[in-house]
Amino acid sequence: MKPLSPLKKRAERRNRNQSMVDMNLVSLIDVFTILIFFLLSNSGGVETLASPRAVKLPESMSQKAPKETLLVVVTASEILVGGKVVALVKDAMTVDGDMIQPLKAELDVEVSRQVIRKENEADSKRVTIMGDKDIPYRLLRKVMFTAARAGYSDVSFAVRQRFEP
Repeated sequence: MKPLSPLKKRAERRNRNQSMVDMNLVSLIDVFTILIFFLLSNSGGVETLASPRAVKLPESMSQKAPKETLLVVVTASEILVGGKVVALVKDAMTVDGDMIQPLKAELDVEVSRQVIRKENEADSKRVTIMGDKDIPYRLLRKVMFTAARAGYSDVSFAVRQRFEP
């Protein structure tokens, strides 16, 4: 092999140092896919109930997270089960006794639905009452009594979480 001239040595060094750096996009796509999966799986950590504007919830210091159950909403004028109006408040207040028949009929339909997974069977007997903070206790008692007669053994109340300063 013949020794290289200084000019050829410089040209060879320049060619060796000028090699292009290739970016591996497959690795970047994998990293971004993992990042998106991580963000999506951790975004569902806080569960909130959608509160209608007509319902002003009372405040509580409770730290317990709500569970997904059947939702009974009591506004100033209507009683809703799962978003469907089942009774009017004025009719429920004039009923003798504590049983609200239209509400019981709808709750009976909901409780009769078949549970697909056995681990969700306990949750099928739970109901959450979202009542306006200004509704009378007598109406709230009627709703709770009706839910108990329909077979719901676990009654929860939806509240707004108050943060201590």
